[in-house]
Amino acid sequence: MVNPALQYPIYGPDIQCPHCRQTIPALTLTDTYLCPRHGAFEADPDSKELVHLQSGRHWRQWEGEWYRQHTHPDGIRFEIHEALDRLYTQGYRATRVVIAQRYRELVNAYLERSTPWRGQMDGSTPRLYGLPVTFSPAAENDPRWAVINFNLEKEPGVPVRYPYYRLFE
Repeated sequence: MVNPALQYPIYGPDIQCPHCRQTIPALTLTDTYLCPRHGAFEADPDSKELVHLQSGRHWRQWEGEWYRQHTHPDGIRFEIHEALDRLYTQGYRATRVVIAQRYRELVNAYLERSTPWRGQMDGSTPRLYGLPVTFSPAAENDPRWAVINFNLEKEPGVPVRYPYYRLFE
């Protein structure tokens, strides 16, 4: 008798699609999951990565969430920009970006560096989208940084106020 768990890829009989988050089934006796909208994803049991076969994009999972593993600086910069937009629409403002150490060489050339003006902060701190950037501890010290890409530190922002006109007084 064959163990039923061995009939499915490493993540089990179904997962959430990394793109659209709908539940997608595994194809039995393969290492593949199939999303009706985004196509096939192959699970690599050695690297624990999910590879989108059409685009070649790689994903890794941390605490039930999929994180794309970037190979080009524009990919991670775009992901950070989207996260900043979402944070702002939720009424928060980012104060700092912490990027995974494994992306240091990839994004280093794209960080803003400038000399400080009178009375401004130290200009030696690299910035991205105007925010100070630091890099995470090594993945050996904190294993989540082997999977997640960045973290935005935030503080509550001032609610957006739209012009208000009184028509009747």
